Amino acid sequence: MYAIYINMIKTFKYRIYPSRKQETILHQTLKGCQKVYNLFLEQRNAAYKEKGEFLSCYDQSKTLVGLKKELPVLKNIHSQVLQNISTRVDLSYQSFFRRVKSKKGKAGFPRFKSWFRYNSFTFPQYGFKIIEGKSVVQLSKIGRVKIKYHRPIVGKIKNCTVKRTATGKWFVSFSCETEGQALNKQFGRVCGIDVGLESFATLSNGTKIDNPRFFRKEEKDVAKAQRKFSKQKKESAARSKSRKVVARVHERIKNKRHNFAHQLSRKLVTDFKTIVVEDLNINNMKKDNFRCMNKSIGDAAWHMFTDLIECKAVEAGTQFVKVNPAYTSQTCSRCGNRAKKSLSDRIHKCSCCGYTLLRDHNAAINILTLGQQSLA
Repeated sequence: MYAIYINMIKTFKYRIYPSRKQETILHQTLKGCQKVYNLFLEQRNAAYKEKGEFLSCYDQSKTLVGLKKELPVLKNIHSQVLQNISTRVDLSYQSFFRRVKSKKGKAGFPRFKSWFRYNSFTFPQYGFKIIEGKSVVQLSKIGRVKIKYHRPIVGKIKNCTVKRTATGKWFVSFSCETEGQALNKQFGRVCGIDVGLESFATLSNGTKIDNPRFFRKEEKDVAKAQRKFSKQKKESAARSKSRKVVARVHERIKNKRHNFAHQLSRKLVTDFKTIVVEDLNINNMKKDNFRCMNKSIGDAAWHMFTDLIECKAVEAGTQFVKVNPAYTSQTCSRCGNRAKKSLSDRIHKCSCCGYTLLRDHNAAINILTLGQQSLA
């Protein structure tokens, strides 16, 4: 047995309850940030078209002093919050160039943000403080806001982000650098996981986890709310109310899915010392032959599930391995013979050794074997 110590960034999210006056200030802050974001985006596009120059985030941060004179609303926003906007624009361009270089699908050029799409602002270093005894968070230029401080923060706080949801709720998130975690590489219970649609996941020990299908169960509610929303006049009060109803239904589905993934990933990390999963490319699965199952694949949220397992495994000192999913369903887990199967073939029956097993269970065993080989 030996241990490898690593550092990790962990985010602590809390619900906040601003007063009416504070909520007005928060909305004004978001509106000012949205204006600056769109202005910076326009500056970058114009600089490249007219002079062929690329503006950096530092070049644009220098212009904030002049912008404050032109837009008085910016004087009520913390300076570091405004500086962070130039960083966001810079990151959006970096992501765009990375996607262009990879040549995988549409690159997605950075676009202007509407009022509904710009919903958060960040204090990168300071301008915020938690007062635990009074359950409030002090935000510069906004004041003391009531917070649901349901768990203590661990580690050194690096930044603070305030976010507004589509349903009008407010949250504050603190990104913290935690102390070194010990990754204990030792012998113990091992598990390979094959995710699917018929059953959400099948473990290498034969355990099947049912697919909850949260969106499918509430699809009628979504359709009903969406129909009412589409009938309302644009820019009317009724349309604004209907938009919130649609957002509430989606938020309810999202919360159920998130809760399910959190609980299941925690149970797996607690029960096993080594966990092996497939390194799936979800975007590719939603194309071509899998197009008829896009809604079901999105509803399953496999990527979120594996991400949560990875985060919890790092924190708990559990080994987490991703393997190539190629041929895991077609290969016999006993003799290694490979035979093509269609998606409708749910039973694995080897033509070479006669081994019969559920298709997903066979794939989970193959995933575990690949993971153990990579660790060895």
